[in-house]
Amino acid sequence: MNVLVIGKGGREHAIVKALSFSQTIHELHCAPGNEGMKKEAFIHDIDLENLDLLKTFVSQKRIDLVVIGPENYLVSGLADHLRSWGVKVFGPSKSGARLEESKVFAKQFMKNANIPTANFEVVNSVDETMEAAKNFSAPYVFKADGLAAGKGVAVCQTLKELKAFAVRCFEDKIFGASGEKALLEEFQPGYELSFLILTNGKEYQAMPLAQDHKALLEGGKGPNTGGMGVVAPLNIHVNLEKEIHEKILKPTVDHINKSSIDFRGVVFVGLMITESGPMVIEYNVRFGDPETQTLLPLLDGDWGEVFSDIADGTVKPLTWKTQCISCVVLAAENYPASPVKGVKIEGNLQSSSAFSYILHAGTKRNDVGDWVTNGGRVLNLIGLGATHEEALSQAYKLSEEISWEGMQLRRDIGAGISSI
Repeated sequence: MNVLVIGKGGREHAIVKALSFSQTIHELHCAPGNEGMKKEAFIHDIDLENLDLLKTFVSQKRIDLVVIGPENYLVSGLADHLRSWGVKVFGPSKSGARLEESKVFAKQFMKNANIPTANFEVVNSVDETMEAAKNFSAPYVFKADGLAAGKGVAVCQTLKELKAFAVRCFEDKIFGASGEKALLEEFQPGYELSFLILTNGKEYQAMPLAQDHKALLEGGKGPNTGGMGVVAPLNIHVNLEKEIHEKILKPTVDHINKSSIDFRGVVFVGLMITESGPMVIEYNVRFGDPETQTLLPLLDGDWGEVFSDIADGTVKPLTWKTQCISCVVLAAENYPASPVKGVKIEGNLQSSSAFSYILHAGTKRNDVGDWVTNGGRVLNLIGLGATHEEALSQAYKLSEEISWEGMQLRRDIGAGISSI
């Protein structure tokens, strides 16, 4: 079959690389992609919002299956359009994407399904926020309703901080339409876990757990990012895993089914493990980045078959390898605020071995053919090993071969990882 991957970042490069090993794929395409993917796929810089152009492209290339990476295309209903053209799609419908598009919708979904989550109130103004705050104690969790590139959530230590963020959301409108309403949520102390499940909206298969590192700086300090590194798999106590399946994962899929939502893809369930048990923080309706970079290589099977089966509405049992995978992110200067682009990257960006390789997240070639930075998270360095330590060692070896002015990375990815 011919397959098209939608997206251009490190997550999509990981998907492309995983699919490049598939025995079921004849041609592998990616749009818009990036130049670092050219070894594994045909890259097409086309306007994906031009549906007529995309329909023509899909027809000309005889695309059988589309795998959608970023959430914005799912929210816009791209999966629905593709299916109406007779193309198989790994990715939920527009109605399914509402689980990520609207935090208010997701909270109401959880409430209706009796899924444990923090208490909340929906607010539409600064005054409503401050009035609702009387029902909570510090710290206060404020979440803009819509997509905000990970910047719409604030944990405010004081009422003054809360009001300032609410003003930015409702009056300064820094999130646009995504900030027309918001959640004020009870703070839940604990530690975070993320479960990714592959589902047809009726049954599901859970993927291994991965531990992401969101803070920019070592020791969990600095601003929040999209993720500076990951180690996988992460093992948790069997009783906790059973509780998550029984109280959260199965009820989530059951309520998707009960709600008649067309969901053929992946649900990324963000969890907070509290003293009273696991609670859902949020849903995402696509693969996490950079978790995907470490999880896809763990499949003992063919991702082409898996994506195709789920697109057809079938979820088959999956098996996973016992090896460990790590991902170390190299980020641009001034990431995450305003990344510096166009800086020449020194080193061999095609470097790879049986134990390590590089995925391109935010790179491009300039007019003279040099690799330069073209995003916040620029490169993903992947290490493989029998242990987490071995995998991390391989990834960090690669980091010694690459440099550019202002390059940022954390050197404590996976430090202290253990079973929970």
